[in-house]
Amino acid sequence: MYRYRYIFILVLWAVGCLQLQAATFRWDLTDDKHYSLSEASKHLLRETDAPIEVSLLLDGDLNAGFRRLRTATNETLDEMAVYARITREPRDPRNLDSLGLSPIVIHEREHNGKTAQTTVWPYAIMEYKGRKAVVTLLKNTRGLSGEENLNASIEQLEFAFMEALHLLQQTETPRVAILEGHGEPDEAHTYDLMAALSKYYQVDRGQLGSDVHELDGYKAVMVVNPQSAFSDVERFVLDQYIMRGGAVLWALNGVRFSEDVLQREGFTPILALDLGLTDMLFRYGVRVNPALVQDVQCLPIPVNVSNDPQQPNLQPMPWTYAPLLLTSQGSPITRHMGQVMSTFVSPIDAVGGDDGIEKRVLLATSTASRVTATPGEVDLNDLNPDMSTFQYQYVPIAVSMEGAFASAYAHRMVPEGVTEVTNEGVKELTNEGIIKKGVKTRQVVIGSGSVLLNELQKNQALPMGYDRYSGMQFSNRDFVTNAVLWLTDSEGLISLREKSVALRLLNDKRAHDKRTKVQVISTISPVAILALIGGTVFVVRKRRYEYKSER
Repeated sequence: MYRYRYIFILVLWAVGCLQLQAATFRWDLTDDKHYSLSEASKHLLRETDAPIEVSLLLDGDLNAGFRRLRTATNETLDEMAVYARITREPRDPRNLDSLGLSPIVIHEREHNGKTAQTTVWPYAIMEYKGRKAVVTLLKNTRGLSGEENLNASIEQLEFAFMEALHLLQQTETPRVAILEGHGEPDEAHTYDLMAALSKYYQVDRGQLGSDVHELDGYKAVMVVNPQSAFSDVERFVLDQYIMRGGAVLWALNGVRFSEDVLQREGFTPILALDLGLTDMLFRYGVRVNPALVQDVQCLPIPVNVSNDPQQPNLQPMPWTYAPLLLTSQGSPITRHMGQVMSTFVSPIDAVGGDDGIEKRVLLATSTASRVTATPGEVDLNDLNPDMSTFQYQYVPIAVSMEGAFASAYAHRMVPEGVTEVTNEGVKELTNEGIIKKGVKTRQVVIGSGSVLLNELQKNQALPMGYDRYSGMQFSNRDFVTNAVLWLTDSEGLISLREKSVALRLLNDKRAHDKRTKVQVISTISPVAILALIGGTVFVVRKRRYEYKSER
């Protein structure tokens, strides 16, 4: 009888092993759902019909922070492997020069005072159906500490892998358009903008015509720093594009000024800039005000403080018309992003009240700002303004909007000259063709075109957000890229950037001072607990059998 019992237990054990191999059961009990993938990620992984090869280059003798990043990366890949075939291949990072990867060098001071240097490759190579994509594991945001950057990198791991997989799965490159014909900056000053977006899109440039459907093939349209008014036909074409679900990024100045006159004369008048878009944007839920914002938190400009014209002495002086904008942590566009550089920005107001449109502030000034209304002037001699007049706080400069927008032409006639292409040919659009209430879509409005532009140095385009006087790089490129990704994100992948992992830091001094005590307790405690349990079981069994023998 006992012999069959052991055989039965052996069979149950074998069946259990087979079941564990056939299926994986996971239950994420963490508050931040650190070990769970979103539904968008699961759907994207289930759509794969071939193995995904991943080569993790983050290896070797790493410090505690990078070991934590490596562990989190492997855990993310383990979770991905539940929904797709993931294979991992070792690869020597020194043989990947063709991908343009370069290591980072970490300098650390050890407890004995010596400095240690470690070379780290914070990348992973993802390959799917013969196509490769580089996943950057480390996000290095200026202004954050090393621990904060590592924590932000761990939060963005799922988004980084899903973004790479989404690009590898694309069979057709989506298109975005940059509008021209209203004094917009030329290709030289938008070179880095087009280069940043070319990783994800085909970027076209052109003028609007009269066909109401000519923008339908574009995932998003960008209006970048126009200087002259849009015609009624152009406004109608843009409005109906939005009504059909089109996304638009507006980068508009509320004032007209001349930087050439400012550099030549030392001052320039500022006037309200009428682009013909005020009523249209007001109907959607925002207003770009005809004013300029000054901020104490700003970029410096070189100023000659010497009285001798033969021996100039250039010293950096704060230029309050070039504010360093703060980014919101409540939006996937700007989460874990550093400051954004700008010049001559206009404030934005959210209007409309309870219109069903979700609005979020993306960029804002600091706690010491001033608003200069039009008409007015900008004077280079105004380098030491009265700080008591900077009484505004967190003035909105960029806003995102999401929802079903109402048409600006809902109660108006179709402008003369608007056409549409039908089976019978080209004909003028009638009032019956107006879409008065649109489908759900997204818009981003920025109160300055400077955020999207790059400067030129010796006819070479500098990166967006690069200040050539201080040599500092700001987050303009990431901001614009994330904004367009958010506008065109139909799968919900950009929402993965909102994932939050609690940063639980150790007190380094206390951990070092009490290291021996903690090590002793950690080593002895498990043995002592096991000995206590074993002793308790022994005493209980001994007393039980003694009681039975007495009976």
